[in-house]
Amino acid sequence: MAQNKTQPTNSSVTEFLNAVDNEQKRKDAFEVLEMISSITGEKPVIWGPSLIGFGKYHYKYESGREGDFFIAGFSPRKTALSIYIMSGMSKFPYLMSQLGKFKTGKSCLYIKKLNDIDRSVLKKLISESVNWMKKNYDVE
Repeated sequence: MAQNKTQPTNSSVTEFLNAVDNEQKRKDAFEVLEMISSITGEKPVIWGPSLIGFGKYHYKYESGREGDFFIAGFSPRKTALSIYIMSGMSKFPYLMSQLGKFKTGKSCLYIKKLNDIDRSVLKKLISESVNWMKKNYDVE
């Protein structure tokens, strides 16, 4: 069976974030790094070329495909800060309604800048997602 393309690396998280061109995005990224680190109690790891992940869980789909991925993570993309809410946002409508200005994908929360959202709500969202992942998956 094919392995997931996005794997943990030994790249430096600090060097990666220091290379972010936009000063505000770099500051926001370091704040999110600290936020997710404190919530998960996990060390950040670069996954693939540009994702910063915390912790790890094992998944197995009905199709038989299985692999490992992080339980929470983010990436400072050019257009937005992408925060990976691995449980999906649909489980937390009460938090999403209070968050502020954002866009979403399946398990991605896209934020232009942290000042657009309520940080305390973001912390709660990440925490609730991590707790959900720990209850529903084999987390390392």
